[in-house]
Amino acid sequence: MKKFNFRKVLDGLTASSPGSGSSSGSNSGGGSGSVHPGGTAGVLREEIQETLTSEYFHICKTVRHGFPYQPTALAFDPVQKTLAIGTRTGAIRILGRPGVDCYCQHESGAAVLQLQFLINEGALVSASSDDTLHLWNLRQKRPAILHSLKFNRERITYCHLPFQSKWLYVGTERGNTHIVNIESFILSGYVIMWNKAIELSTKTHPGPVVHLSDSPRDEGKLLIGYENGTVVFWDLKSKRAELRVYYDEAIHSIDWHHEGKQFMCSHSDGSLTLWNLKSPSRPFQTTVPHGKSQKEGRKSESCKPILKVEYKTCRNSEPFIIFSGGLSYDKACRRPSLTIMHGKAITVLEMDHPIVEFLTLCETPYPNEFQEPYAVVVLLEKDLIVVDLTQSNFPIFENPYPMDIHESPVTCTAYFADCPPDLILVLYSIGVKHKKQGYSNKEWPITGGAWNLGTQTYPEIIITGHADGSIKFWDASAITLQMLYKLKTSKVFEKQKVGEGKQTCEIVEEDPYAIQMIYWCPESRIFCVSGVSAYVIIYKFSRHEITAEIVSLEVRLQYDVEDIITPEPETSPPFPDLSSQLPSSRSLSGSTNTVASEGVAKDSIPCLNVKTRPVRMPPGYQAELVIQLVWVDGEPPQQITSLAVSSAYGIVAFGNCNGLAVVDFIQKTVLLSMGTIDLYRSSDLYQRQPRSPRKNKQFIADPGMISPPFTLDYFSLFPLPAADAGVLACSKDNFCMRGLSNFYPDLTKRIRTSYQSLTELNDSPVPLELERCKSPTSDHVNGHCTSPTSQSCSSGKRLSSADVSKVNRWGPGRPPFRKAQSAACMEISLPVTTEESRENSYNRSRSSSISSIDKDSKEAITALYFMESFARKNDSTISPCLFVGTSLGMVFIISLNLPSADEQRFTEPVMVLPSGTFLSLKGAVLTFSCMDRTGGLMQPPYEVWKDPNNIEENEKSWRRKLVMNFPSPSQEIGDHQYTIICSEKQAKVFSLPSQTCLYVHNITETSFILRADVVVMCNSACLACFCANGHIMIMSLPSLRPMLDVNYLPLTDMRIARTFCFTNEGQALYLVSPTEIQRLTYSQEMCDNLQDMLGDLFTPIETPEAQNRGFLKGLFGGSGQTFDREELFGEASAGKASRSLAQHIPGPGGIEGMKGAAGGVMGELTRARIALDERGQRLGELEEKTAGMMTSAEAFSKHAHELMLKYKDKKWYQF
Repeated sequence: MKKFNFRKVLDGLTASSPGSGSSSGSNSGGGSGSVHPGGTAGVLREEIQETLTSEYFHICKTVRHGFPYQPTALAFDPVQKTLAIGTRTGAIRILGRPGVDCYCQHESGAAVLQLQFLINEGALVSASSDDTLHLWNLRQKRPAILHSLKFNRERITYCHLPFQSKWLYVGTERGNTHIVNIESFILSGYVIMWNKAIELSTKTHPGPVVHLSDSPRDEGKLLIGYENGTVVFWDLKSKRAELRVYYDEAIHSIDWHHEGKQFMCSHSDGSLTLWNLKSPSRPFQTTVPHGKSQKEGRKSESCKPILKVEYKTCRNSEPFIIFSGGLSYDKACRRPSLTIMHGKAITVLEMDHPIVEFLTLCETPYPNEFQEPYAVVVLLEKDLIVVDLTQSNFPIFENPYPMDIHESPVTCTAYFADCPPDLILVLYSIGVKHKKQGYSNKEWPITGGAWNLGTQTYPEIIITGHADGSIKFWDASAITLQMLYKLKTSKVFEKQKVGEGKQTCEIVEEDPYAIQMIYWCPESRIFCVSGVSAYVIIYKFSRHEITAEIVSLEVRLQYDVEDIITPEPETSPPFPDLSSQLPSSRSLSGSTNTVASEGVAKDSIPCLNVKTRPVRMPPGYQAELVIQLVWVDGEPPQQITSLAVSSAYGIVAFGNCNGLAVVDFIQKTVLLSMGTIDLYRSSDLYQRQPRSPRKNKQFIADPGMISPPFTLDYFSLFPLPAADAGVLACSKDNFCMRGLSNFYPDLTKRIRTSYQSLTELNDSPVPLELERCKSPTSDHVNGHCTSPTSQSCSSGKRLSSADVSKVNRWGPGRPPFRKAQSAACMEISLPVTTEESRENSYNRSRSSSISSIDKDSKEAITALYFMESFARKNDSTISPCLFVGTSLGMVFIISLNLPSADEQRFTEPVMVLPSGTFLSLKGAVLTFSCMDRTGGLMQPPYEVWKDPNNIEENEKSWRRKLVMNFPSPSQEIGDHQYTIICSEKQAKVFSLPSQTCLYVHNITETSFILRADVVVMCNSACLACFCANGHIMIMSLPSLRPMLDVNYLPLTDMRIARTFCFTNEGQALYLVSPTEIQRLTYSQEMCDNLQDMLGDLFTPIETPEAQNRGFLKGLFGGSGQTFDREELFGEASAGKASRSLAQHIPGPGGIEGMKGAAGGVMGELTRARIALDERGQRLGELEEKTAGMMTSAEAFSKHAHELMLKYKDKKWYQF
């Protein structure tokens, strides 16, 4: 336990915060360094005891979920029953039973061409596109490379490893076949050259090797398929071709009949040819399965190439012929398909994505036995399915792996660790009712490996938002992932018909329902999302189905910049001439279908239409309220950049680059809708630059919205005391007073090389006119507005904020400019290379306090936080507050005045008004949190969940049960609370209510923070940050001492910035590819225990015995000699291969294997001891059997000798 005091913090000033600047702003405290001296904070600081040290932290990846991105190869071990998938990025995913999911990566990043299991040996061979073979050790929980073999002069095209053989056949692009010893990973001197394999009279090169396999009948014969249609049956012993087959069409794949007398080829013209070894001159049978039937004597119609065929036999039925491709060319609209031919029946299974590879799963690993296929694994470009062959309708198995994360592209994520334990069961019970039906009733056939829960027992939930508006809840406990529940937010909106939805397309080109932000309170089960079409939906959880109308609100949140330097009353009258106004066409009905007339700008219409009819809502999350931002004078609503919900207060707040809106979702009223600049009241620190006015601007105002008592001087409102402002903000009049500026900034394209806000990071280019819509810092706002009054809304009706009257806001005594701070007119820029694409460019525009002079100056709301805190300096009691952070580093505290009695909450208005308190940081504000005087993290208050549709429960107790977290009581006079604020550049800790800045830590000067979260680890709070330069940093709280700084992941994709998030207990995740989620931990304890949590990829299983072929089959069915590959391919007989042909590279697998064994409870030594015990037991049984056989043999010999003596002297006629 380390106790920090004022002197010790000052002593460690240089080490803990190098380059810390002075706090700016009168309310943020003066002084320099990391600690602000003076005040009453010293008493508070002495009581804090921090327990976290750097030994508690360590970064490591835990597990990867989802579908392997860009798959290329597939392999299956029929004994261990594990599946391996290779990808274009050099990754390998090994899958077994649920919980057994391992990811490994080639360091070179070269694409995986082919995978081959050493069946039941716990090893895997991979061939990559850089012409390298790798041997992976799977007998450890984290596979590692044991050996590598790099080919220098030839390119690898195909590999084949016979069952129970240690010699790997490798075909190359030149047509040669090499042989590699798996144990030593050294090339044999035995080579099959292409010019020896083909006939000498052949004038053309046969092409690359596309197939290699040994004969099921004779291991000494090798079948070699070349691309041009040549097939060679090679005798390994005599080193010559036994027979050759020629066909006019190119070969794509070959497969044997299990008896070894026939083989089948698939060709580029969509045909299948069956060849008999006794008559190789022409095919035994030729079929074009999907070709049109032709007259006799005419060649069948050509079809698309059959890329792969498998020929599998059954003991009690017709063989299976399974192939991919081969469809007719005249069916261009047909989807990729897998064809299953069983007897005379032909079944075509259409797939949603192109087929990459497929494998047939068979009962036996021996190629010379009846195969008895039972399933087909089909690897698609974006999915993995397994087809059940044992049922006539060929159903698919239900996939236990989370392979559908990318069913719709993931747009945002949220991660919750140590959440209420009943949530997972509740969500699963609701979600299981909506699962798809029609799956096979058999168990998932990929059951390899072993897995247990391990020591981590707390529940974890991951939430993913998607481009189609869907939300998925996942159970992420114990490093697994299983979908619990799916919510479709698009169901609250009307479907857009063809030709409609143009207003949405002007904001987003596609995916109008895409989820941008997620806010979830697990305790109250309140769920809130914001979408790309500028809407917010609030959901409540219920176990009961209801049919109800969806309540919606429209909010007019627009803020314009003044465009003149000196007010000119003759050109900018306080009120527009009402006689010159254009008619306003607004509908206050449930579905606003306001269509602007020709030449009239769109106004007061939302991007999407909410359903007005009663909607059936199944059990689960049910829409409580839909809030939409509307068009204002032809300007589309800006996308939402921040979102927060308080179930205890019944309030939702959201903001964008125009301003802030606060809505009461209990009374369905708009409490506040104001521009960002109005939050400053009379203390605007930053100067907003003037802009050129737009020409021919028409003023549109509704006379009914302006009451006579309200004059222009009254609109400014800033000289009013706080109390008066609060009364005005909560008046019961049904109109909203808004800022009345009328001038819009020019739409000019600027090439900026400085830090821009996170919301400017786009995945794809957008038109210039959409830049303002997507970027909260593309231009700045000016002008002032008052706190709007509450506005009631009835069920099924869409209500909008009152229309904004456009008048000049500057009164006679109001200066056109505000004085800017002198300290911050500088901008730090980073060079940008010309070859950087827009998708991967992260140009950000930030400065230490304000922008440069030529820069747009719109200020976005970037962070919101509800908390019981001190709204004003030196307040004696805490009250409900809303913390608001902006893109310019300003923090405002808004006071919330809630009715004191619970029953009045549903009828009495809520008063919302800025408190006048502001704090400042460098860079855009990212996150808030609060701690009590003992250093304990304070959670925001919440309402205990109660089913809103349970009539019996609501009749018994209609009162709301709130859980409030107050600071720890103390008799001492002074500060009682810490507030932690983190921005893109720095973190600060303030003591409240004195608003003294206690600690400052400048996190980065040359980069910017993408994500920051205050998390709990080992019962202590810390600040976790992810920086754009790839660093993950952890700081203790409240002293902001650096605990960890690791260069983990360079920011190479917008996807990472959009989805990276931290949570409690040392957990984090991000979307590593469009289809995969990578989880990691920054906890040393979890890193130490990770080995026990991972599944075992290999378990000791006895190899099944080969079937007894019988005396006659053994005599006449094949070669009676045993084939010794060691004698043929070994160095003694074959010699050494050329050193320049391939280079052997030893791998680190041995060392990593020892580390893995030492780290786990069941290490390799334990498994080896068990294996030895089992082997000893089997040897003992074998010894007993041998002794019994010897006794039987002696008895037989004795009886035979006696019989011989008895008939020794007898003649033949005496028998």
